[in-house]
Amino acid sequence: MPTKTLRIPTTDGRADAFAAFPDHGERRPGVLMYADGFGIRPVLREMARELAGHGYYVLVPNLFYRHGPAPVIELPEHIGDEDRPALMAQLMPLIEAHTAERVLRDADAYLRFLTAQPEVAAGPVAVTGYCIGGLLAMRTAAAHPGRVAAVAAFHAPVGADGPGVFAEITAEVHFGHAESDLTPEALGELNRALDAAKVDYTSEIYPGTVHGFAMSDTDAFDPVGLRRHWDRLLPLLNRTLVKS
Repeated sequence: MPTKTLRIPTTDGRADAFAAFPDHGERRPGVLMYADGFGIRPVLREMARELAGHGYYVLVPNLFYRHGPAPVIELPEHIGDEDRPALMAQLMPLIEAHTAERVLRDADAYLRFLTAQPEVAAGPVAVTGYCIGGLLAMRTAAAHPGRVAAVAAFHAPVGADGPGVFAEITAEVHFGHAESDLTPEALGELNRALDAAKVDYTSEIYPGTVHGFAMSDTDAFDPVGLRRHWDRLLPLLNRTLVKS
């Protein structure tokens, strides 16, 4: 599986990024993958390679490139629950500095770069994200309705910007919520807002999961939840992106 370390030109500098793609000669649909707050690390590279193995060019940018190359903070090999408070104390200033304006400037640069790669097929792309990356995926899809055909977000605060953002989305959507993040009542409220905005979506709580369930290098990891994530993500991409 070919991989590359790249630098993406943005209005504020250059974002380091990781890309994985099939080793066949055909051009493949592009997928922009936003990491969780812990950023690019072995588990994200592994997930990008797995997705690329299904026939996609997957680009994973360093969200916090303005503060240095990934990993922006030092991470343990396994992120235990006891590690989270100290790590989040370091990450929260970076997350707070990553304003909506910065997110949209970066999203434009990431999509422009992704679609210009010689290995990427013409046509729309998909955007997926985890935790804070899921919110960024939503903002990207809302800002680029003609360019994003699918958006998926997992254990993500997808409603943080309010229901207004849903009206801007033309992509097909999947939300995979952690059971610890969303009550059934809150899920119902979210889904009613999606219905009102006429979004083509699936939105469900993954049973027995906690926030971060997709990340195998954390105590939150749930292998059944991760499998469900792939079972939802891959058909979504297959429906919405044209493969050669």
